[in-house]
Amino acid sequence: MLSPDLLEILRCPRCQGTLTPVPNPEGLHCGQCALFYPVLDGIPSMLLEEARPMPAPAPPAG
Repeated sequence: MLSPDLLEILRCPRCQGTLTPVPNPEGLHCGQCALFYPVLDGIPSMLLEEARPMPAPAPPAG
């Protein structure tokens, strides 16, 4: 989980929109341009080359 202080200053590199954390897969979602930035080993990957469309939610375990 990313710290609230870090989430407060991070912005989407494409549109400067705010980012929302998503749990599964762990990453950050930009609601303005609908891109997903993965968080790998607790480190957000904020490169446009690594961004992708928001993935579908994982099915519930069961």
